[in-house]
Amino acid sequence: MGNWPGRFYLVDVFAERRYTGNQLAVVVGEETLPNETMQLLAAEANFSETTFVSPVPADDGSYRVRIFTPAREVAFAGHPILGTAWVLHHLHSAKSSARLQLNLSVGRIAVTFEDSPRGQEIVWFLAPTVALGPTCRRELMAAALGVSPEDIDTASPVQQLSAGTAAMIVPLRGLDALRRARLDLAAYETLAQEGFPPLVYLFCRETHQPGNDFCARFFFEAHGVREDPATGNGAAFLGTYLLEHGLLPPTGFSVRIEQGHEVGRPSLIMLRGQKVGGRCEVSVGGSVVLTVRGELA
Repeated sequence: MGNWPGRFYLVDVFAERRYTGNQLAVVVGEETLPNETMQLLAAEANFSETTFVSPVPADDGSYRVRIFTPAREVAFAGHPILGTAWVLHHLHSAKSSARLQLNLSVGRIAVTFEDSPRGQEIVWFLAPTVALGPTCRRELMAAALGVSPEDIDTASPVQQLSAGTAAMIVPLRGLDALRRARLDLAAYETLAQEGFPPLVYLFCRETHQPGNDFCARFFFEAHGVREDPATGNGAAFLGTYLLEHGLLPPTGFSVRIEQGHEVGRPSLIMLRGQKVGGRCEVSVGGSVVLTVRGELA
């Protein structure tokens, strides 16, 4: 890479302290790296996602962000939005602004910074419009997850949602089923042949910690099955799903989602939303903690 003037930061997103939440690598530099190099760096970091951003805003004031998993570029992912915005806000050119615009492949995303009653800063993004997709039979999903069909709640469907990327939302009856779930790609092949993506967001109302409203897990395929400690786009999908199926009040809600307990990285995701003129408006928030900073070689 020669003398490319790039710095990188490792942050924990949706984290109440260091070494919890979802890890993110943020690479900041004024020059654009080749796509192949960005993909190699994302594979080297081996986190769920790595972002690449310029510290200099475009003429319209937005910051162009590219998001890569270890396997591919993606158009929309939640914790990379929050972590990248935090780095720009606290460590680079956007220090004076309480509101940022990140320009992703899926569109422009508004990010804001708020102080919480507990003293931690909460970074929020307004999710893009989320579309409801097709539903699938719970028996097929249960087989792919290694649970019983009876473990899947019948009050709402197993359904695909999308906004730049797509995932399956699976309602479970409780923590026992959530703990037992595993994504079996071979068993999932039947669903994949029907066009359903191997990204699965499971949730239930039973929680590990009192005061939280939902517990979630997220499995995805990137050179094999991986599990996300905290999933911002999945939370955005969940907010729309709950509103559209009448499981949260359309006049407004604010809930807390716990995730990551099963992989030893407990996380806390804030979710709020409402319906405005029949349209779902959902925001996702969480805290960000810096763990490492350095320079690209």
